Amino acid sequence: MGKTKSVKSSGRYRQKYGATLRKRVLVIESKSAKGQKCPKCKSVDTLARSAAGIWACKACGIKFAGGAFVAQTTLGRTMTPEEFKSTKAASTKQ
Repeated sequence: MGKTKSVKSSGRYRQKYGATLRKRVLVIESKSAKGQKCPKCKSVDTLARSAAGIWACKACGIKFAGGAFVAQTTLGRTMTPEEFKSTKAASTKQ
């Protein structure tokens, strides 16, 4: 078996798919393995993926939609109520 220094765990695919795709798989796998944080109760490592894009928190029982491999995507991030209140208050003062 060859060296898999740059693609680490995705080296299990060998030359089959090419280096670029193996590096992309590595990024996705490393993000999904990292501890996910619940948006409601802020507890770490309590989220479980029910289906592609559906997440459920074991601690507070909330079920929400997110990304396929991560709970909250950068494009789908919504404001928390505190952030929304602060922006709304700032816009009314001006």
